[in-house]
Amino acid sequence: MSSTELPETRTAASPATRSRTVRVADGEELRSVALPGLTLTVRARPGTTPGLPPALYVHGLGGSSQNWSALMPLLADLVDGEALDLPGFGDSPPPDDGDYSVTGHARAVIRYLDAAGRGPVHLVGNSLGGAVATRVAAVRPDLVRTLTLVSPALPELRAQKTAWPTVLLAVPGVAPLFARLTEGWTAEQRVRGVLSLCYGDPGQVTDEGFRHAVEEMERRLELPYFWDAMARSSRGIVDAYTLGGQHGLWRQAERVLAPTLLVYGGRDQLVSYRMARKAAAAFRGSRLLTLPEAGHVAMMEYPETVATAVRELITDAGEAASAEGGS
Repeated sequence: MSSTELPETRTAASPATRSRTVRVADGEELRSVALPGLTLTVRARPGTTPGLPPALYVHGLGGSSQNWSALMPLLADLVDGEALDLPGFGDSPPPDDGDYSVTGHARAVIRYLDAAGRGPVHLVGNSLGGAVATRVAAVRPDLVRTLTLVSPALPELRAQKTAWPTVLLAVPGVAPLFARLTEGWTAEQRVRGVLSLCYGDPGQVTDEGFRHAVEEMERRLELPYFWDAMARSSRGIVDAYTLGGQHGLWRQAERVLAPTLLVYGGRDQLVSYRMARKAAAAFRGSRLLTLPEAGHVAMMEYPETVATAVRELITDAGEAASAEGGS
C-alpha cells in the first residue's frame, strides 16, 4: 500500500458491541484502523503541543498497546505518541491471511505507517515488538527516526529455562493442550503467573494495576482466537531465530541506520541479560541502558528511567540532524 492510500478510521466499538471493553487511560484515545485484509486498534497519546514528531510503540508477545500507558505520558511533551495492538492481540482481530510471523507483524506496522503518512517515527518496541521494530528499521529506514528496543526478542543460542514454555507454545498442538489443561485456572492465577515471569519484582504492581490486568485477561480469554494468536506468534519468533543470511535478525540489526537505544533488565527471565553486549555491538553507534532490578518490561517497571533515556536519544538525534542540515 502506498502512502496515498488512506486507511478507514473509526472509533473503538461501543460497550454494546463487546462483552468486555478495553481500558483507556485518561488522555488516551482509542480507534480502529481498517486496511485491506487487516484491522488494527491504535491507542493514541497526543502530544501536549501541536506539530511534535510522531512516535510508534509496539508491544510484545501476549501484550497490547496498554503496555505503553505508563511510558507514553512521560514523553507527550516530546512526541505525538501512538501504540498499536498487533494483529490478534489487544483489541485487534486476527489478520485475514493468518500470518503471525515477525515479518507479518512488521508488514502490518509498515502498512499502517505508509497508510497514515506518519513516518518517519521514533519507533519503540518491546520483546516480540523489538524484533518487529528491528525488521522495520532495517527494511524501511525511511520510516524510522530513532529506534528504542526494550528486551528485544533477538535470537539466542541458549534460551533461558524460564523462556522454554513460550518456545513450547510454538509446537503444533501444545497451545490447545495447554488451554485444556489450564481451563480451571482463574484469571487472577494467570495474571500472577505472567507478572512473576515478566517483572523483576511483581510486588511493584499496585492493587489497581493488578485488578486492571485481571479484567484484561478475562476479556482476552473470551476471544476465540486467543490461543491461536499466541501459538502462531510464538512460532513466528522461533522461525525468525532460525533464519540466516540477509533475513536473519542479527544481520538486519547491523543494517539499522537509525540512532538506537537498547534497554535490558538484569532480572529478565525471557530475554537474557547477557545478550545486551551482543546487541550493543550489532546496532552501530547504539547506546545501552541496563537496569539490574528490571525484568522483561522495563517500560512498565521503571517508566521514568526509560523515558529519560528515550528523551536523551531523541533530543541528541534531533540536534545531530540539525547540525548536519546546517553544515
